[in-house]
Amino acid sequence: MGHHVKEKTDTKVIVGLSGGVDSAVAAYCLKKQGYQVEAAFMKNWEEDDTETYCSAAQDRNDAAQICEILDIPFHTINFAAEYWDRVFTYFLETYRKGWTPNPDILCNQEIKFKAFLDYALHLGGDFIATGHYAATRMDNGLTQLLMAADLNKDQTYFLYRIQQSALQKTLFPISHLLKPEVRVLAESLGFHNFNKKDSTGICFIGERRFKSFLQQYHPAQPGLIQTPEGETLGEHEGIMYHTLGQRQGLKIGGVRAKEQRPWYVIGKNIEENILYVAQQENHPWHFSTQLLAEEAHWIAGSPPSETFRALARLRHRQPLTPCTVFLLANQSIRVLFDEAQAAVTPGQACVLYQEELCLGGGTIAATNSPGGLVGRSEFGL
Repeated sequence: MGHHVKEKTDTKVIVGLSGGVDSAVAAYCLKKQGYQVEAAFMKNWEEDDTETYCSAAQDRNDAAQICEILDIPFHTINFAAEYWDRVFTYFLETYRKGWTPNPDILCNQEIKFKAFLDYALHLGGDFIATGHYAATRMDNGLTQLLMAADLNKDQTYFLYRIQQSALQKTLFPISHLLKPEVRVLAESLGFHNFNKKDSTGICFIGERRFKSFLQQYHPAQPGLIQTPEGETLGEHEGIMYHTLGQRQGLKIGGVRAKEQRPWYVIGKNIEENILYVAQQENHPWHFSTQLLAEEAHWIAGSPPSETFRALARLRHRQPLTPCTVFLLANQSIRVLFDEAQAAVTPGQACVLYQEELCLGGGTIAATNSPGGLVGRSEFGL
């Protein structure tokens, strides 16, 4: 290749087509820009009954139809083994700890921007592309990850663990579009999936009942449901089925001398298998002013400094919250919020930004909420 940049007509881009509208429009945008475009559909889960839950067969058909309309080659690749080894086993281990994992983040890191990238390079691709709402720009030879134009749909939260080497070979063709514009464009192109609803839920579980799915892999371990004051209200079927802030599925009926109001999960004691609940949504145990995150990953190679100001996002589509970040040993960080945050959940990601730039982040391991996981003391929280 030498040092000259290839012309777009000589540049091959392999698009990850999910069957959804975003990746379909991404493929169209690349073709319109003059790239050589091919598409690949990833199958990440093997199971007889999945089709009914996961709609994988329908998604594949939708992806194939888009390729016919755009007249681009279509590949199907099976990453079920890689997914099981690199994503699903971690997902189960995280649940076993009583945490609430985010498998989409790991799936992006390990499958879409690693296994798929390797496959695309093997096909002779120069770049991969996806329908994620995210953007990139070059800065001193490094590729930075930026929020998309559609801040309501921005997906950088799920992309913060991507390796710099992978980001340099990635295009996000719909970064400049708003979701309604994507749908209008898809309809005008005759894409039958223009109004397909956005996928929700974890890809391999689809819309199925989460509890029955987890029970196949984790036998339930019942334990006590208690108030912060130590009053026992009943039994839970397994601490892993509950997440902080949750209000349904607790099966606490009318409790004598208590009002008929919903109960919220406000804490977990993993070691003693106790689930803590309260009737006030704004119970003090619900809030944290700081967290400790592990396995910090910095997209452009390094954090801004030892201590820096940033904006944190603690779950997808949650408003950004101002904070101060302190680097600790062993790729850990301490994040101190300007204002207390509700239901900060171990296992979820804390992703850090400065303006539209996504710096990276880490996996929440502990908070200073009184209802937080046992082990806070070791973090000095």
